Amino acid sequence: MKTKAIIFDVDGTLADTEEAHRLSFNRTFAENHLDWNWDVALYDKLLKVTGGKERINHFITTYVPGFQKPADYESFVKHLHLVKTAHYTAMLREGGIPLRPNIKRLITEAKQAGLKLAIATTTSLDNVVTLLQQGLGADSEALFDVIGYGDIVQHKKPAPDIYYWVLERLGLDAADCIALEDSENGLRSSLAAGLKTFITINHYTSKQDFSGASAVLDDLSDLESFYQVAGLDFSKQTVSV
Repeated sequence: MKTKAIIFDVDGTLADTEEAHRLSFNRTFAENHLDWNWDVALYDKLLKVTGGKERINHFITTYVPGFQKPADYESFVKHLHLVKTAHYTAMLREGGIPLRPNIKRLITEAKQAGLKLAIATTTSLDNVVTLLQQGLGADSEALFDVIGYGDIVQHKKPAPDIYYWVLERLGLDAADCIALEDSENGLRSSLAAGLKTFITINHYTSKQDFSGASAVLDDLSDLESFYQVAGLDFSKQTVSV
């Protein structure tokens, strides 16, 4: 069956963003007079929890159980996440987080071949739009037919909800689409929604369990090989990007 759409995860898939997220969390904690520091080893563990607010809550519950929660704890967590998002998007605008190899070319060639493009992520819309604009240019979010993000669905990855939401708005069956992910949680989410899924690993996810993935790649440096294994038929297009 011919592929009609590609659905992309964002963090770790479109760009190696996780280190920027980690630094943004730490800056936020310092500004709010919290003596918390997420080093690389700890952040690797925290990434098993998807969603920034959910990650903060998990950290407090698991690693600082003696923390005296403020009366409006939910607002406290939301505030930390908003500040963290501001730090992260500022880093994006500084141009320090480029897209991963051949992501721009893949998006360009897929679009020119008539495929639909979509995003299924747990990160915020601000994060998505800023990353796309920095990597692909102004208004580049318009390249995507559907953008599923953040708190649109109640249950985040590894639940399949965000993929179901995206598929419904694409008007396509899972069999018509492929997904690109970088993490085990993302893979579990996409597989549960019935999607053929390809993994591009990164520093934080390289040792995770990717059973069920159609292929596990370091990145898309060899894009022609990805086209072949993914069954895409536009690998011979010549596109200037």
